[in-house]
This record gives sequence, C-alpha cells and structure tokens, in this order.
Amino acid sequence: MTAKKPAPNPAPREIERIQTGVRLEKRLLKVLKGLAQYLDLSLGDLLEGIALHALENKPPFKRQTLDKIAQLRRVYGFDLVAADSHRLRETEGGGG
Repeated sequence: MTAKKPAPNPAPREIERIQTGVRLEKRLLKVLKGLAQYLDLSLGDLLEGIALHALENKPPFKRQTLDKIAQLRRVYGFDLVAADSHRLRETEGGGG
C-alpha cells in the first residue's frame, strides 16, 4: 500500500467583494463575531465560508469548532435554532 500524496494547494481565486448592509439578530451577530475572532477570520470571511459550504450542502464546522459555538451560544444567551428561521419577528423600534 502506498502513502497518499498530499493534495497541492490550489491557486488563489480572484473575486470582487462589495459592501452590504445586512441586518442580523443581535445575539446571532455576537456569536458570529466571537467565532470569527476565535478562528482568526474577518466576519465577512466567516460568512462567506458558511454560505459556500451551505450552497454545496456541506457542513462548515468540525467538532472542535462546534464545541466553541456551543460555548459562545451559552455566553450570549443565544437560543434560536434553524426551525426558528422563518418565524422571527422584529420588536417595535428594534434596530438598535
């Protein structure tokens, strides 16, 4: 049995990014910012990675990262789940 050669690093892909104003649930944003900091990524890079994985139906996180997410959820009191995604209603004057 021969050892597998490591896959070569693919060449970087050139892209164009745009600034966007996205509104997110306050505690979700705190969890995402904390996770981005933990992973040493910008928030934008984290969101891009999550979206790219989701569009291919691939899980974006390994066990260790999921453990950190669970910790951040507890810290920020974030109790929403995927099933809540189409049932969210903003409070009056919420924009804060």
